[in-house]
Amino acid sequence: MRAVFTLISETKMAEQSVDFEKSLSELESLVEKLENSEFTLEQSLQAFEQGVKLTRQCQQALSNAEQKVQVLMEENGQTQAVPFQGDSE
Repeated sequence: MRAVFTLISETKMAEQSVDFEKSLSELESLVEKLENSEFTLEQSLQAFEQGVKLTRQCQQALSNAEQKVQVLMEENGQTQAVPFQGDSE
């Protein structure tokens, strides 16, 4: 039963990853077109609205990934998250 759950979870995560990548790519494309003034005012407003939707989708996907990491850490006995120390330069 656990193997089936794991397979379903991995499939769902792969789909979310694809959705995130697709949404992010579409968002980047919209931003580029908006920055280059390729739209009329009406098209710009529609693109902005679409951009807001895509941003929310990306934020949701990132939130889901963060929750998955938290669950995995708890399963491995790590109950305290450590802040990421990325490049500060």
